[in-house]
Amino acid sequence: MVEANPNQDGLDYGMEEQKTFIDEPAILDKYKAAALIADNALLKAAELAVPGADVATVCSQVDDFIEEEVKKTFASKKSKNMERGIAFPCCISINNVMGHFSPIVEESVQLAEGDLIKIICGAHFDGYSSNAATTTVVGDGAVSGRKADVILAAWNAFQAAQRQIGEATTNAQVTEVIQKMAEQFNCNAVEGVLSHKVGRHLCDGNDVIINRAQGSQQVAEWQFAPGDVIGLDVYVSTGEGKPKEADSRCTVFKRELDQVYNLKMKSARAFFVEVNKRFPTLPFSIRAMQDQTAAKVGVRECLNHDMLVPYPVLKEKEGEFVAQFKGTIVVQPRSTAVIAGNKALNTERYSSEFSVQDDELKAVLAKDLWKKEKVKKNAA
Repeated sequence: MVEANPNQDGLDYGMEEQKTFIDEPAILDKYKAAALIADNALLKAAELAVPGADVATVCSQVDDFIEEEVKKTFASKKSKNMERGIAFPCCISINNVMGHFSPIVEESVQLAEGDLIKIICGAHFDGYSSNAATTTVVGDGAVSGRKADVILAAWNAFQAAQRQIGEATTNAQVTEVIQKMAEQFNCNAVEGVLSHKVGRHLCDGNDVIINRAQGSQQVAEWQFAPGDVIGLDVYVSTGEGKPKEADSRCTVFKRELDQVYNLKMKSARAFFVEVNKRFPTLPFSIRAMQDQTAAKVGVRECLNHDMLVPYPVLKEKEGEFVAQFKGTIVVQPRSTAVIAGNKALNTERYSSEFSVQDDELKAVLAKDLWKKEKVKKNAA
């Protein structure tokens, strides 16, 4: 029997009513402020990710940067008690590793010249989160071959997907262009990846866009509408695009809001108290915990009782490469805007034998982001 946990602190995030920035325009200001910090954190991560850099160290420095930057925004006395912080811990996933690699110090690795890396991070204010991810290659040299193929495939798929998001268009239209674009570069969209509609204290809403629809992997179709905020996540692989769990320790988790239990071990209780205080609703890395040993023990007991949602490290086959781009997109009453994750890629650095040949895809890329057409008034 599941019992109430006195360490829950009365938190009830899962039951709150979701309001949009249409209902309260100030909400959009929080998303945009978080987006600016997420984008700047991505830039910092890319600067730090040089040959020989330690992945755990870089991830910690980026997380520390976010924690410091959020203190500088909404800093008035009126807003000083607003919740703020990391919305997704920095992860740096290398070559065939698809995502969620955010190692603890003793299990870290060093980056090497030519490594293809995916970097993700995010910030939030008042539970309104903006996440962003980019892909680059360590070092300054020109990039060709399959690394260039997959990065250009993912970037173009990301750009095309953005242009399919607008009032009354559907998630299915977004999914369609992602796989088609990947195929232009002899690559595949990764299976099982979902882009979610997000809200306050909610990074994984029920309305989703699937990265690649096939067979049993289908999702319900729905239309975008003003007020929607989408965490658009595009993954492309040079391989089959079938994720498998890697041997690396899972370090990224999110609290399962609907599950409570009286934890038995003192160290597990201390860990969960810290989670409730610092990361009550959004993903975190155990790197951030004050007591790493207690965190390892606490994670184990919490997982045994379904109190945490794990984000396991996933990988593609050895020798393949995976690229990711992620942005936070808002559907406004008259237009779509990409508020995080859309810093232009220096495509001149990447040389591929492939390019976009399909005329329909070319037309999608040539479009602007969605804007509502103005209704022409009849002449009197």
